[in-house]
Amino acid sequence: MRILVTAASRHGSTAEIATRIGETLANHTWLDVTVRAPHDLDDVAGYDAYVLGSAIYMGHWLEAARDLVQRYDGWRDHPVWLFSSGPIGDPPKPDEQPVDVGAVVATTHAREHRLFSGALRHDRLGFAERAMVAALRAPYGDFRDWAAVDAWANDIAEMLGGLTHARAGTEMGGRPT
Repeated sequence: MRILVTAASRHGSTAEIATRIGETLANHTWLDVTVRAPHDLDDVAGYDAYVLGSAIYMGHWLEAARDLVQRYDGWRDHPVWLFSSGPIGDPPKPDEQPVDVGAVVATTHAREHRLFSGALRHDRLGFAERAMVAALRAPYGDFRDWAAVDAWANDIAEMLGGLTHARAGTEMGGRPT
């Protein structure tokens, strides 16, 4: 089963989450996983399932991720999972869903959307961004929960295994189990 994992990332932290999801999925040897950035994809057809993500910036998914969602019209024919990365701090703030996730879920017919904490690194920000962080008194640090990322990716693999098993049973004339 061919899986595409793609995520728009502003400063690399969300791309690192996508890479980790891809690595965890690839531990399931029956999955053929590709991890690519949205701007590196001309066409996303040909995959059996998709994991799409984006950093949250000013409450929204990044344009590269939103653009990818709009460019492809075959989402409903495949299982899709979504994730967002962005809340920071302990407890993570903001804790609400990104503004445009509802529309992305509707377009892709996603099975689930997961919100992961992100990372805020001083050395990866430009001057204006550092000024905004200072004004908001946002904490610097890496707040990503790698165990939660791994668990979610393993849950996706388990669901894909069930779908593959059900499909195989149907194709052989049996009932899905």
